Amino acid sequence: MIIDTSITPESLLPSLQVFWEISGQKITSINRDYDSSQGSPVFTIGGLYTTRGWTEWTQGFQYGSEILQFDASGDGSMLELGRQNTLARMAPHITHFGVHDHGFNNVSTYGNLLRLMQEGVIEANHWEKNYYELALMASGAVQAKRWTSLPVGGYIYSFNGPHSLFADTIRSLRALAVSHQLGHALMDENDRSISLLGRLVEHAKTTADYAVYYGEGRDAYDVRGRTAHESLFNLNDGNYRCPNSQQGFSPFTTWTRGLAWIIAGYPEQLEFLATRPDEEFEVFGGRESVETFMLKAARASCEFYIENSAADGIPYWDTGAPELYKLGDDYLSRPADPFNQFEPVDSSAAAIASQGLIRLGHYLEAKGDSDAATRYRQAGLTVLRTLLHEPYLSTSPSHQGLILHSVYHRPNGWDHIPEGQSVPCGESSMWGDYHAREVALYVLRMATGKPYYKFYLS
Repeated sequence: MIIDTSITPESLLPSLQVFWEISGQKITSINRDYDSSQGSPVFTIGGLYTTRGWTEWTQGFQYGSEILQFDASGDGSMLELGRQNTLARMAPHITHFGVHDHGFNNVSTYGNLLRLMQEGVIEANHWEKNYYELALMASGAVQAKRWTSLPVGGYIYSFNGPHSLFADTIRSLRALAVSHQLGHALMDENDRSISLLGRLVEHAKTTADYAVYYGEGRDAYDVRGRTAHESLFNLNDGNYRCPNSQQGFSPFTTWTRGLAWIIAGYPEQLEFLATRPDEEFEVFGGRESVETFMLKAARASCEFYIENSAADGIPYWDTGAPELYKLGDDYLSRPADPFNQFEPVDSSAAAIASQGLIRLGHYLEAKGDSDAATRYRQAGLTVLRTLLHEPYLSTSPSHQGLILHSVYHRPNGWDHIPEGQSVPCGESSMWGDYHAREVALYVLRMATGKPYYKFYLS
């Protein structure tokens, strides 16, 4: 990536205004035309949102987008949509024991609504506020219950089963964080109280140890900052067995959306943990011990992203995809080509990573590391600027997606390949659109002097 050091949040305001106008049109189109009886909208085919019956992990992104749209635009109709859809459709996600997606679904909906109340943007109706808080407390405990214990620590296991740790789940720690912040705990057998902060830290440590590489000789493919989508463990003795990948090319290459989840997950947790009292960290060896491993994972993964994305900040779907070599030795020194004939880009990975890069910059600035802060902040702004323009911003009113050239599951062949193309392109995903809105709101607030956008409570 070529980092543009001249971009400021203020310089992006004209593009952000266009972005939010288009975003509102897309949300209106989905509400008007999408058949919700099919299930949650997941990704587009020919510009129209469709579903994929794997898990309902994108529903919170759909309704959370309505809430973010209100936050950015002040359009009260969007707030009402987000409120009513959360009330009518999100309750099953609160007590969904079968997935690792609580941070995606519930913090994006109940969490955003509670945040707006706490900020004074919407009226803090007493019972409505209690409802959101109860939903978030329960969600965090349910997520924490999905637990595999290891000889040291443990992890929230993926929907593949107790042997499986996904890189994605670092962002579901949002649910545990908010629940803990609200004073909740997981009550287990014999009334044993389990700290949600404890499970948050232990999961983050296991992910940092096994899903992130540091160039320290772990194996023959140990490149600093690369990530494994899935880490597998032997449940008989708790030993780590091997990396794996569900949606990437191989266990020994880096699926860039998994990388992006890591990039976004650690900086926002570092921001959250900075608000907690020192005594909460004593059981983990102190605050410095926890912050050190999280920062190490954050910086390594961000550096890998910068080094392995195209000049404009957009990554290809997997850094080891088998036909990348056909793009030429210098393919990363040029802007990404979403219409090439060999390997697709993944704009959703860019949208997720953009926020993480900017947040890491913000965190390091507060720590007094100005040079590193500038590097990561400007890298994130560079990525966002690319996403705010064509060919990534979807300007056609007939296309329901907001950010084009997202990839869902390349190995399974779930992505639409348009006529005349040999790889997926031109389509959008609900997670890509939501995270583009999230980073756009984050930077909009920075540019206009509004309260700092964060997932946790004030």
